Order: sequence, then structure tokens, then C-alpha cells
Amino acid sequence: MSTADTPRLDAAALRADFPILEQTIGGERLVYLDSGATSQKPRAVIDAEVAFLTHANSAVHRGAHTLAAEATELYEDARATVAGFVGAEAENLVWTSGATAALNLVAYAIGNATAGRGAPASTRFALHPGDELVVTETEHHANLIPWQELAARTGAVLRHIPVRDDGTLDLDAAASVIGDRTRVVAFTHVSNVLGIVNPVADLVALARAVGALTVLDACQSAPHLALDLPALGVDLAAFSGHKMLGPFGIGALYGRTEVLEALPPFLTGGSMVTTVTLDEADFLPPPQKFEAGTQPVSQTIALAEAVRYLDRLGMDAVHAHESVIERRMMAGLREIPGVRLLGDAAGAERVGIAAFDVAGVHAHDVGQFLDARGVAVRVGHHCAKPLHARFGLTASVRASTSVFTTEDDVDALLDGLAGVRAYFGVES
Repeated sequence: MSTADTPRLDAAALRADFPILEQTIGGERLVYLDSGATSQKPRAVIDAEVAFLTHANSAVHRGAHTLAAEATELYEDARATVAGFVGAEAENLVWTSGATAALNLVAYAIGNATAGRGAPASTRFALHPGDELVVTETEHHANLIPWQELAARTGAVLRHIPVRDDGTLDLDAAASVIGDRTRVVAFTHVSNVLGIVNPVADLVALARAVGALTVLDACQSAPHLALDLPALGVDLAAFSGHKMLGPFGIGALYGRTEVLEALPPFLTGGSMVTTVTLDEADFLPPPQKFEAGTQPVSQTIALAEAVRYLDRLGMDAVHAHESVIERRMMAGLREIPGVRLLGDAAGAERVGIAAFDVAGVHAHDVGQFLDARGVAVRVGHHCAKPLHARFGLTASVRASTSVFTTEDDVDALLDGLAGVRAYFGVES
């Protein structure tokens, strides 16, 4: 479907679906531009979780009574719904508490394979001193620190793909960084600072050429782009519910069948076993193999409702709308004296995320100035300190959009920013 044929969202009308947007902040209409940190929830998502807790609350996979059976059916239906949203089958989706947990699961599972745990097929993941793990300079800490720790535990070497001045990845450097000793290539689909969509196909091709495992952080793409994870060719991918109109405390790990079957488990305990003796245990097949303990049932049901909400809107329509908003926001930011955009790459595919520095004014002061006008943005390093250091900063201001973001919201941001430097006595 071409952009011209894509239905347009009525973002102003959609605001009515989000109860939190009805309030005012200091007497000003709430302009919420912090969806990159956590999105707001439509009433349908809130109602779905409340309905489960009110009428079907029970532990899953554990009982023969009516509530347990209903809860299990809803829980597994949620798995199928969310898996379908990213082009996958239910058996390829592992529930986690969030993307951070999913990425740590992978790193620790590889560590367990290195320690000799798991089935014979797990040995393919074992690391040896001098093996290499590759990340990018754009990573969120959740897709950086687990690999740092894995390298420290195993003697592997952590390498990174640098970012160019315009925020795009240096693919020429990537071709030299990814080599015969590379065992894992972990990278973000969309930078949570720059908003740039990274070239997944190119990175997957480089990894496959050397037999490396690919791990995708899809947190900032799942809410904004139509995803087909199997078609992208990645081995594993993580995303988080609270960034895609769902609740806190729920995320997912997608994995190709043969990868999930070969990876040893990370967390162990109840619900993920078949036979247990005092000396040893046998594990269920994936995805249950990775789902030890009590499951976040109400959260999975609410996330499935968030996915249905996005499906009703249509992800092509979501991306088309947010592209219009993103272009208006970026164009306006470029025109404000003293504002420096991070990752302002000409022609790059983007989602509605813009991070910027205001000359002479600390990011936290900018955030408070905007908050007094009802405009909610994120300030700080956005859990991406190395990327900020790359651009010579310790912090930035980030505005991020969602389905309910209107052109009026963008204008409120730009109008507020236009007065920041004068307010703090900084010369234009």
C-alpha cells in the first residue's frame, strides 16, 4: 500500500481513548511527548486487565477448576495474538517481564551453554576466550550491559559498530568488525535516542556470513512499524509492552524454533519442568522452558488488547501518521536557534523520536520549562550514555510521539522551545 493510499489516523479523536490525556498539568492541556519511555494506555487496555482481575483471576497451567482453565485459555490466546502481531507463531514467543529481562535471558542462557549446561545442541552457543560479541554505539544499556557482563564471565571480547556524525551506522566499519570470531551481533532496530531505523537486512547478512547469532532490540519499532520478525531474519528479538500501549511488567522474547530449542534455560523453578527428582530435572519445550514461576497473566491479556487496538488502527496507518508528525517536529526543531538535533541524517527512515540539545541550557532545565507549559518530554541520557558521549553530551531532551500525537502537540513543543533560551538569559 502506498503512502497516498494509507488511511489517515484522526489523532485528535484518538485522544479520547486515553483517559490520562483528559487531565491538565498546571492548568495547561497535557501534551504527552514521552511515549519512547512509556506509552499511555487506551481505555480498552485498562478495561481488559480489570476485567480479567475481576472475573477470571487465577494462576495458569496449574489447576483443573473453571477459573484456572479460563485464565490459561486467555493467557495462551494472548500469546498467539501478540506473536501474530510480529509475524510469529505462538510457540516462538516467550513471555518476560520486559525487554531488559528478555535480553538478559539470552545473555545468561548463552553463559549457561558456555558452562556446559543444556542439551547437546546448546554447545553451538558456547563461548571461548577470544570469541567476539558485537553491539552498536547506539544501544540502550539493556542491550549493552548484558553483553559486557557475558564477555567478562566468559573471556569473550566485546566490540562495537560505530555511528557516523549523522547518526547512521557505519556499515563499512560493521563489515570489518563482524568477522570469523563473531558469535553474537546484538543491535537495536530503532535507536531510542536518534529515532533512526537501522539497516537490519545488512547486519543480518553480515552476521549470517560468519554464522553469528543475531539479537534484535525491537522496543522502539514494535509500537511504530509493521513488524515481521521471521521475515527480518533475526534469530532472537525483544520488545516491551509498556512502550506499545500495554501495561508495565510484560515483554516478550521472539526466537526462531531451532534457537529456542537449543538455548538452555536461564531462570528455573516451577512451571517449566516435566520430571523432577532430588538430583535433576527435565525441562518443558519452549516457550514454557523459559517461563519459570508465576506468570504475569493480567499483563499478557492487557498487552494482547493493546495489540488488537493497534491492529484496528493498522500499523501502516500508524507509521504514516507518525511520519507526518515526525517531519513537522524535525523541521520545526531545525528552525529554532540554538537547538542541535542528534542524528539528523538526511533521508534516513525514522520513527517519531527526536533528541536535541539546547545550547547554554541544561536538558533538565529545558524539561522543567516545558513541563510548566503542560509539555511532557524526557531528559537525561535515555539509558544510552555511550551514544551521548559520542556526540559530546551528557544529556539531551527527547520528544517522542504516539498514535494520539497531534500537530497541535508538536506546535506546543516548538512554541515552548522557542522561548527557552531567552527565559534562561542565554544569548540567541
